[in-house]
Amino acid sequence: METEKLFDLFLYAIPALITGGIAYYFFKQHIENEFNLRKFTLQKDLQKEAFPIRLQAYERMALFLERISPSKLLVRVKPSSSNKDDYENLLIATIEQELEHNLSQQIYVSDECWSIINAAKNATIQLIRKAGMLEKTDSAGKLQEVILMELMDKRPPSNAALSFIKKEVGEMW
Repeated sequence: METEKLFDLFLYAIPALITGGIAYYFFKQHIENEFNLRKFTLQKDLQKEAFPIRLQAYERMALFLERISPSKLLVRVKPSSSNKDDYENLLIATIEQELEHNLSQQIYVSDECWSIINAAKNATIQLIRKAGMLEKTDSAGKLQEVILMELMDKRPPSNAALSFIKKEVGEMW
């Protein structure tokens, strides 16, 4: 008789254990879904707040690229003397100073974009140095002329980086 009562008790306990296990599983799923929903909502809110800051960083980097474009740089930065080496150093220092002013923007742009911006800066500096090394370049005025003539045949390095920025900003929407 005692074993029969234990067996009946066991038969009653099995459905209760199965129901408890199912309830535990569903509550666990529910809690995970709620956690993921809250995480998604928080991430969405953070992106909403960060979007204007990221967009401003891309704008500043576009402005940087426009400012180091050789044709605009030569108009803005006038030679202080006729010495080509002084003018070459002044142009390069201006480019480096522009980048230092915008250095913090690398946090908000992609690594690939930052690399392309740096490559454009380095290519522009290389263009200036290459023009300064030519034999026909003997004065600051001639340096300006040689750099501008070089740009007649090809696009400035900053244009490729600017195109990349435009593409990346277009993908943000």
